[in-house]
Amino acid sequence: MDKMVPIATIHTGFPTKFGVPRQSGLVPELKGTVIFNPEYRNADALRGLEGFSHIWLIWEFSEAIREEWSPTVRPPRLGGNTRLGVFATRSPFRPNPIGLSCVRLDSIELSTSNGPVLHVSGADLMDGTPIYDIKPYIPYTDCITEATSGFTGTVSMHRLNVIIPKQLESKTKPGTLDALRGILAQDPRPRYQDDPDREYGFDFDGYSVKFKVPDTDTLTVTDIRRLK
Repeated sequence: MDKMVPIATIHTGFPTKFGVPRQSGLVPELKGTVIFNPEYRNADALRGLEGFSHIWLIWEFSEAIREEWSPTVRPPRLGGNTRLGVFATRSPFRPNPIGLSCVRLDSIELSTSNGPVLHVSGADLMDGTPIYDIKPYIPYTDCITEATSGFTGTVSMHRLNVIIPKQLESKTKPGTLDALRGILAQDPRPRYQDDPDREYGFDFDGYSVKFKVPDTDTLTVTDIRRLK
């Protein structure tokens, strides 16, 4: 093999980039399914993986591929107004559009119509994202307690109070509603947008979701509809 090729595809509730958490693990309620490409549907390749609670997914920013790259980018956590070196960020716009996510391994199905399947949670990936490799998360080496966090340590994580009217709650499945609350609490808007009167929207898990952010602490869902 003279080049990297995808070994699998992950399926999530996100048909587009809008709403996807900015990092893995921020919304543990989010579920994903990793389905291997036909040539990698071999249960022997997963032997022993069941002993790990978390795994690393190495994947492609398939919606951010560009012919050219920039040495600096504008991290969303800094409001999109400050430029930093691309290698000091996790921006999708990189020389090689490779992503890295740590997710919980909920279960492994060895015998399905698609071969072995991994069920994971906490993923920050769009539906259909190509997976290049899977590695176990090893706490004694992967968790470095004295690590410093650069510019991310100076920016507080602010969760919004999510208000979903009762009549809209009843339109979704229980699992979808829990995940949706987690997504919205992270404030999925671009950091440079703060219009309290603007209605935003995105699709998730088969639903069209509309919302407003009237103040700095509250997000109100204005509509939830089942997609046809």
